[in-house]
Amino acid sequence: QEQLEESGGGLVQPGGSLTLSCAASGFTLRAYTITWFRQAPGKEREGVSCASITNGQTIYADSVRGRFTISRDNAKNMMYLQMEDLKPEDTAVYYCAAERTSGRLASCSLHPPMDYWGKGTLVTVSS
Repeated sequence: QEQLEESGGGLVQPGGSLTLSCAASGFTLRAYTITWFRQAPGKEREGVSCASITNGQTIYADSVRGRFTISRDNAKNMMYLQMEDLKPEDTAVYYCAAERTSGRLASCSLHPPMDYWGKGTLVTVSS
C-alpha cells in the first residue's frame, strides 16, 4: 500500500505564506523524483514544481518561480512546498506526486506519468 498524503492546506490572505507537506508511506522516497501539481476550480491540473533525487535540479512553473520552493527530507520520507507571497490565482487543490527514476542525476518532470499521487489538499487565497 504505497501512498502519499498531503497536509498543510487552508485559508490564507493574499501576500501570506503556507508550507505544504507530503508524507510517503510504503515506499522509500529517496529513490524518486518529486513533483507538486495543482488544480484550480474549473481548470486543468498543472505542474507547479519538481525536484530531482538530490534537489540538485529543480523546475518551477513560470507562475510560481521566485515565490515557491520545493524541498525534500529523505530521512523523514517527506516532501514540502513552501509558498510565499500567495495570490488569489494560487487557489487550488495541491497534489504531491513521485516518479521512480534510474539514477541520482535523473531529471524530474512537471508532466505525468507519475508512479504515486496524493489525494490533494486545498489552498484558498482570499481576503
